[in-house]
Amino acid sequence: MKRKISIRDIAAELGVAISTVSAVLNEKTAERRISDAMRDRVLDHAKKCGYQPNLIAQSLRTGKSKIIAMLVEDIADPFFAHIARLVETHPLLHDYKLFYSSTENDPKKARSLIRAFQDRLVDGLIIAPTPGTEQEIQNLLDDEVPMVLFDRYLPGINGNLVCVDNFEGTHKATELLIKRGYKNIAFVTLSSQQSQMADRLEGYKSAIETHGYAPCLLEIAYTLSEEVLATQIKYYFKNQPQVDAVIFATNYLALNGLSVLQSLGKKIPEQIAVISFDDNTNYHLFTPSITAIAQPIEEIANSIVKLLKKQLKQSEKLQALSSKEKEQVVLTTKLVMRKSCPVLKQPVKKAK
Repeated sequence: MKRKISIRDIAAELGVAISTVSAVLNEKTAERRISDAMRDRVLDHAKKCGYQPNLIAQSLRTGKSKIIAMLVEDIADPFFAHIARLVETHPLLHDYKLFYSSTENDPKKARSLIRAFQDRLVDGLIIAPTPGTEQEIQNLLDDEVPMVLFDRYLPGINGNLVCVDNFEGTHKATELLIKRGYKNIAFVTLSSQQSQMADRLEGYKSAIETHGYAPCLLEIAYTLSEEVLATQIKYYFKNQPQVDAVIFATNYLALNGLSVLQSLGKKIPEQIAVISFDDNTNYHLFTPSITAIAQPIEEIANSIVKLLKKQLKQSEKLQALSSKEKEQVVLTTKLVMRKSCPVLKQPVKKAK
């Protein structure tokens, strides 16, 4: 293996002081009164010999790693992948590298990842928090680590937060179905303590109860394989033939559910109307196209970056990250209307 080029090597080859090379590579030429010619000479030689800085040593020396850690439930999920990409390429974070990991909604794994990133002296964290990590999150806040929580919140934790109004999203979708004449509206969700899932369920229940309808609810364990998950959805719809509309609480539940409905020969929307929480880039290509509760992905990413950058600047200036400065950004979802939930031609009035 080829030996890594060091600052000492560059200094020896150029016949200059190590401190001169260090000042140039750390952009401190002005305070050290190093000429432009010397700066260019050092930089050209460093580039020619393939010099790579020792990031660990650099972070220990400066106290800054220029690394942001991002913890999400599943980086393969289109929602989280899109957010990560927008954050990674955001101009406000152009001088930072983004490292991300999946927690798989496992509190033990999430706690381990938080500790691992802390040990590596990351400058900030972006976290979709897992229930069971409250103490670790609070420790980060107490240590004044720049951090933004997103997608869901943890009760009792006062941190910077970016999320959507999940209650309003499913409430609006349920109201739409009711107004269009549907009476037996199912809600397929995960059996989860996550705040966003709980709020989506409450939004559905609120609309159903307001109109005096009976809830049709299927809660599925998060840890099930897709095969078992599909089996449970199939069993539910086979035994609930009265269901004439369904709201799926997540994108991947919707994709599995649509496959199940097709296997059962259920025609959309003639026999059952469908709405998915979270839009999918291919929903408009489905036959019929699928109505969705869309989250404002770009607004979420922009809000995350702005909140984090504000804290990073405070940290660089050694300013305290006061708890009074915590901001909570709650964005509105959008109901993207397509052909999977039309107005019923002859809506049946509910008996009093």
